[in-house]
Amino acid sequence: MQSDCMLAVSCITSRVHKLPFISRDGVIYIAVWILITASVFEAAVMDEDKSEMEAASTPCWQVEEFVVSKECAQCTPYESKSSSACSMTGYVETIRCPKSKRDEYKSCRSAVMEEHLFWKFEGSMVGLTVIFAVVVVFRQRALDRLASEKVRKQIESI
Repeated sequence: MQSDCMLAVSCITSRVHKLPFISRDGVIYIAVWILITASVFEAAVMDEDKSEMEAASTPCWQVEEFVVSKECAQCTPYESKSSSACSMTGYVETIRCPKSKRDEYKSCRSAVMEEHLFWKFEGSMVGLTVIFAVVVVFRQRALDRLASEKVRKQIESI
């Protein structure tokens, strides 16, 4: 038996539309509700799977006490490319977790790096201050010139 429906949605719509207690708009609302419910359910299932995977791969320093066995130091070029801990800041420290007896690497922010960033920020702020001060001076001179010209024209017209 061959169906005259080309799309499954049109078949369902035409069959449901024959029901006397459901309007065409009601069919659309039901279809949207089913799609939303399915996507919410799928997202919930995916979130559970994701949280189980994250629990297994969570670094020990996030879930238990740790001791810093090697202070924050700059990564070598090889470590920067190969280690995810090094790729974030370029600095890494070695962490020892006594409970799980694991050694792991943790990205850190070096005091030297922070100082360089601070002075770069301070230098850029001073530079912007000078630039905008010069702009304000030129703008004030232009406005003063326009005001004196306007006063001169008013005096000449008298």
